[in-house]
Amino acid sequence: MVPRRCPCGTGLSYAECCGRLHDGTATAGTAEQLMRSRYSAFAVGDPAYLLATWHPSTRPPSLELDPAVRWTGLDVLATTDGGLLAAEGTVEFRAWYRHEGETGSQHEVSRFVRQDGAWRYLDGS
Repeated sequence: MVPRRCPCGTGLSYAECCGRLHDGTATAGTAEQLMRSRYSAFAVGDPAYLLATWHPSTRPPSLELDPAVRWTGLDVLATTDGGLLAAEGTVEFRAWYRHEGETGSQHEVSRFVRQDGAWRYLDGS
């Protein structure tokens, strides 16, 4: 059986890529890796991971994902800072989805910061 590919688009298997972050055996080393893992969490339906990686100053009290939305692809368009030693960074991306037979996309520039050594999603525009 061929392992399923990670939804984030790296070409790795889910278990080798974002699955390790989702199950807590690894943490994101860069802002882009966290953004990719958050996209994958939307794709696999893991709101707990999304809340856990959201900065407490902007995190909602709860999160419900729409089961009718199927996330189908991710394009990382640009990154600024957010490296292994950085304290903050941004990632611009376009995430593709299908909803009620229609294809759409979400374009966002997300901001990330380190909190206690771990990357957290702050906000996006």
